[in-house]
Order: sequence, then C-alpha cells, then structure tokens
Amino acid sequence: MKGLVIIPTYNERENIAPRQGGKRDPLRYGILDAVHHHLPQTDILVVDDSSPDGTAGLVKKRMRKDRRLHLIEREGKLGLGTAYIRGFKWALAHGYDYAFEMDADFSHDPRDLPRFVREIEQGADLVIGSRYIEGGAVEDWPRKRKLLSYYANIYARFGTSTPIKDMTAGYKCYRTEVFPRIRLEDITTDGYGFQIEIDYRVYRAGFKVVEIPICFRDRRVGVSKLNKRIVWQALFLVPKLWLWNLWR
Repeated sequence: MKGLVIIPTYNERENIAPRQGGKRDPLRYGILDAVHHHLPQTDILVVDDSSPDGTAGLVKKRMRKDRRLHLIEREGKLGLGTAYIRGFKWALAHGYDYAFEMDADFSHDPRDLPRFVREIEQGADLVIGSRYIEGGAVEDWPRKRKLLSYYANIYARFGTSTPIKDMTAGYKCYRTEVFPRIRLEDITTDGYGFQIEIDYRVYRAGFKVVEIPICFRDRRVGVSKLNKRIVWQALFLVPKLWLWNLWR
C-alpha cells in the first residue's frame, strides 16, 4: 500500500531539522528522519503556513536529495484543519492508499507508525492513536491541561453519541477512500474541533474506526499552538453535531 504522512508546520524548523550532537542528544534527529527510519517507503508531505523561521526552505533543501519529501506552502497562518484537508486532497490526487495526521514536534512518537499501518492493512478505515484507552497515557502536561483534555473527550463522546474514547487526538491514519464520503469541503473547524468533527463524520458514514494506545508527550521544542479560540470552537461544535444527528 502507498502511504503518506502529512505534517502541518508553523515555525517548526528545530523539529524538522537534525542538528549536530552526540549520540545521547535527543535533538540530533529531525522528525523527517525519524518518520523514514520507521516507515522507509512512506512519503512525507509538509504543509507549511509561511513559517517565519524558514521551515519551508529547510524542507526544500532536503527535497533535492530525497524524492519521498513533498511540500505545500500556504500564504499565511491558516490553521491546522485546513492544512490537513489540503493534505488529504493532495493524497487523493496522487493515488495514496492511506494518509496520516502527525505533529512535527515529537509529541507523536514515530515508533508507533508501523502499528497504525498494520491496523489499516487488517481492514481499519480510521486508526486513532488514543490516550484514553487501556495502555494510553499523557506525559509532561500540567494537571490542568490533562483534566481539560480528559473531560473534553467525555463531553465530545457523549454529546455526539460516538463511542470513540479520544476524539481530540491528532495522531491518526485514514484509508484515503474515506475522504470523498465525508465531504471534506464542509469541515470548517480547526484544532480540537476539527478532530472531533472528522471523527464524527467517519464514524457516522459507517467506516471502521479502531483506537490503539499511545503515549502522548509534550512538544520537544517550540511553542504550543493551542489557544482559547480553538477550545471554544470545539465546545460549541458538539451541540451542533448533536442537533445535526437528530435532523438526519
């Protein structure tokens, strides 16, 4: 099967690029190298939102020597949800069988990538890396953020009548045949809301959703993109989806 890992970026140069360091230096590998170490035949698509730190330029430089790397440059900081939708459409247009969502900051462990692929090969349509099933965990987050995430997922699960335990997870793999069925062009939410809405659409369309346990770690370097707008957008999305389900 032909696979693609989609990585949205905004000021992620430090995570994209390997740096000079000793064998014990955890920053000596960039995310591109780490992905290809665990999935050597899989392509990577970076969707960069005009990062001021030169993330896109670094990717271009690496593309000269690696045909497995691809880049979409966007004009400005347009958000995570639209970045993934752009990547999903690109994956469809280029004949990929499956596509990943993955952060650039190493909060998603590249060592888990083959586990997702195995589930896809065994018939799953959407595989979610879950923090809230047995074996899943969150490390390095303050207690307040852990509680916000945990209860947000309970709220989303019961509010949408969807049995997915981690609806705000951002580490996922889809069969690309899912995308035309869930009307990507109608998804306008971002951040947590995007993850909730796309999970809901995939599940309601009758596709097979599988959750596998992962350990989520706080970003290695850089600054989190989470803000209050993203949280409030997700909060109001849930009753909207509940009403939409009633009307169907």
